[in-house]
Parts: sequence; C-alpha cells; structure tokens
Amino acid sequence: MASRRLNVIRMGIVGYAQASELQRLLVDRRRAGLIGNTLLSLQHPPTFTVGKRKTMHNLLATPDVLAGLGVEVHESDRGGDITFHGPRQAILYPILALNQMNLGARKYVEGLEDSMINTAALYGVQALGRFKKRTGIWVEDRKLGAIGVKISSGSITSHGLAFNIDPDLEFFTHIVPCGISDKEVTSLRKESYVPIPGEDVVTEQLIESFANVFKLDKHTLDLDDL
Repeated sequence: MASRRLNVIRMGIVGYAQASELQRLLVDRRRAGLIGNTLLSLQHPPTFTVGKRKTMHNLLATPDVLAGLGVEVHESDRGGDITFHGPRQAILYPILALNQMNLGARKYVEGLEDSMINTAALYGVQALGRFKKRTGIWVEDRKLGAIGVKISSGSITSHGLAFNIDPDLEFFTHIVPCGISDKEVTSLRKESYVPIPGEDVVTEQLIESFANVFKLDKHTLDLDDL
C-alpha cells in the first residue's frame, strides 16, 4: 500500500524562478523514490506567469507599466493561460506520484478544486468548479482560485493552485486572466460576509483541506530535511 504521508514545507515568499527550479529538482527526486509526496506552501512577489501555450498577447501592460508596478513576467511549463501571483495569495505546489495514489489527471484537478471550495465554504462563500473549459473555482462569474498543473513522466505532479485570500486585484486588470476576457477575478475577503483572519490561518486551512481531500497525513518538514 502506498504511503499516505504528505511532507508539508512552508516557505514564505519565494521568487517564481526559484520555486520553479525547486519543483524540477523535487519532481526528479520523487520519480526516483528518494522523497515521498510533498507539498510546497508559499507566496510569490508580484508576478505574471504565462503557461505553456505562451499566450503573451494576454499580457496587456507595456514594459514601462510593468517596471512601474514592479512585476516580473515568467514563462512556465504548466498548463493554463496567463495569471497573476502575489502577496496574500496562497500557493500550493504538490509534488505527488499520482499513479501510486490511483489518481488520473481529471480527478487530481477536481481534488485541487475541492480543496479550495471547501476552504471558501468555511467563510460562507459558495464556490463551484468542474466547468467545461474553465478550471479553477468560481463564485458565479468571478474567479476565486486558479489551477495550472504539469504532470511529468512517472505521473509526478508540479505547479498547482493559487487561492485568492486578499491579493491586490488591481494587478489582474493588466492581463486577460486565464485568457477569459468577460469574467472577473475576486478574493475571499471580497466575497465573504464574515471576518477573514490572517492569511497564514487561511493558508493552513487550505493545506488541511488539501490533505483531507486526497486522504493524506500531514507532516511538517523543513526543506533541508527532505
């Protein structure tokens, strides 16, 4: 029977390039069986990322505007279109061996959606997922959480989800978020009618939801302990 242990590594704010390189290293180690299933929990400084379809036309800001905003732009090998990452947005990057968990790609993505849906529900926000051609979770026509994943050889996952706790939504006006021009982006704080605690609290609830959805047992580790 496959281990149900989930190594959880909390990293704070990490640059996108650094996080991407770390994921590549961890994917290789997971494929080789050197580490178990691992979850990176972090935030990024203001960053626009473009998925493997390379839809740079959905970046609306000029280089001068980007410089003024202090935003980095990175191409990524994940699925999906362009999106924004920044402070007060919870990022989870799971490094999982799906074949050992008897999970296919669709069920995995649905599990990521459920992790965010269940967290939003703690604050009275009814979000939904499983929309055709629209991954992520939505409150009516407003996107609350984004998903962009990569599944490498050996069914090893990387990249993951971005859950908007209370990011500066103004950044999203400089892109066509996820390539969908007629939909808004929202946040937990904007949608909830109850007080939202600090982002660290909500992030821990998201991690707990993730572990429950995938039936994994959380174990906190430092990166050096892997």
